[in-house]
Amino acid sequence: MSRYEEGLRIIEERCGNGKDNTISLSTIAMEPNADGKPRPYVRDVDAYYEDGVFYVTTWAKSTKMQQIAQNPEVAFSVCFEWFSGNGTGENLGWVLDPKNAELRSKLREAFAAWYDDANDEKDENCIILAIHITRATVIKDHGAVRYNMDFVNKVETEEGKIK
Repeated sequence: MSRYEEGLRIIEERCGNGKDNTISLSTIAMEPNADGKPRPYVRDVDAYYEDGVFYVTTWAKSTKMQQIAQNPEVAFSVCFEWFSGNGTGENLGWVLDPKNAELRSKLREAFAAWYDDANDEKDENCIILAIHITRATVIKDHGAVRYNMDFVNKVETEEGKIK
């Protein structure tokens, strides 16, 4: 098993199997700071993980979706799981769109405790956000083992390794 595959196994153990994960999701604000530079904007969201992608139910007109429409680059950190990285956000559309039926079922199951309270599925602005991971770091044993993963090329990289 390659180190990339080991990293994937750890991610699946920590975040997979239908778990409702809390992740901090960072986007780029639409307005620059006083110096004209991009400003990060972060919030916690519930996310379902499967095969290198986090899925979030959200409102199409939310600040995060407006920011992702302008710049799809995002960063994330899975709260208390030593797993963080970058990705691209994609609006998969209305939760009741037939193409989202299988995924919607998984999200309803993972988020069963609160799904109906937080989502108005009749509103076509109730959508699914996909966060396609492009690179990530998984830490094990309080930093003794580190996996720097390139999800695009499906390899471990030297980036960020402690020397």
